Amino acid sequence: MAARPELLMRLRIEKPIIQAGMAGGITTPELVAEVTKAGGLGTIGAGYMHAENLRSAIQRVKKQTEGAFAVNVFVPETPEVVPGDVQKANEKLSLIHKKLNLDSAPVPEKLPSFFEEQLEVVIEEKIEICSFTFGLPSPEQMKRLKAHGVFLIGTATSVEEAARNEQAGMDAVVAQGSEAGGHRGTFAESFEKAMVGTMALVPQVVDKVDIPVIAAGGIMDGRGVLAAHALGAEAVQMGTAFLTCRESGAPPAHQQAVLTSKETDTAITTIFSGKPARGITNKMMAWMEALDHKWPPYPVQNMLTQPIRREAARQNESAFMSLWSGQGTRLSVQEPAAAMIKRLMEEAEEAWESL
Repeated sequence: MAARPELLMRLRIEKPIIQAGMAGGITTPELVAEVTKAGGLGTIGAGYMHAENLRSAIQRVKKQTEGAFAVNVFVPETPEVVPGDVQKANEKLSLIHKKLNLDSAPVPEKLPSFFEEQLEVVIEEKIEICSFTFGLPSPEQMKRLKAHGVFLIGTATSVEEAARNEQAGMDAVVAQGSEAGGHRGTFAESFEKAMVGTMALVPQVVDKVDIPVIAAGGIMDGRGVLAAHALGAEAVQMGTAFLTCRESGAPPAHQQAVLTSKETDTAITTIFSGKPARGITNKMMAWMEALDHKWPPYPVQNMLTQPIRREAARQNESAFMSLWSGQGTRLSVQEPAAAMIKRLMEEAEEAWESL
């Protein structure tokens, strides 16, 4: 399989495989370090981390590897907090509160934001690569990061979003197909219009922008790596595949759900966070979707369901967890991250030779 070494050289990696920055504790320092040591690019999912927690995670990764790794952050959104909407949402969630013996979650009038502090930690800790989801940083933030030599990776779910990433100064862009698990990275289109599959999205983005394109969404094995390469992507970003790795911080019930699900078992929902995300359908999704309620926007709804998801994870109760997963679940494997990367590259070579 012919290589495109430019992006790999800039990222200081040997294999064209990037572990997605899955927030919420899945990307443990051990997972990030093992991916990096195996020649891929490990990524800390810092979306919900306070600055001190991010710094601690970075330092733990550094103790395990001298290789380059990335930090993924969420571009903040600050919708108005409407107390009446919060109260109504908590009323709808009360059935689940009772099931888990929880009180309803309050939401502050002013939403907290630690995005600036996260970027300062990235700079202070001399992180070489930073990726963004849910939009674009400000020009000032981009300029400051670039002044410190940080390689910047954006996320796009449409060709227009990819073009905006390039115009903003991103060094590379992830083309996130609709098969991907977890939150949609959409920020410039309607979510409905931006549900473009990876096979259709990647080549159109490659033809539109001059920066390197990273394919994401439904890529689970070496055949997917090779297919993305054929479409013009210079690397792949994989989330669900690494979620079931031995070093993953995903609760056992979450991992088991991914390992035993079918490709038809996932759905896009807003009930967990207020933002569309793909996950395995469970009791909470079924109950809340049946209410046909307009939930508060992200991140308000995310704060309302956080205690539920945290307690469900503590109890290892998959019925009330956000079981984020892509559509390639039948291809999931439970193995060490290093073994996975080795297998992926061997499979890609075998697929190439068979052609």
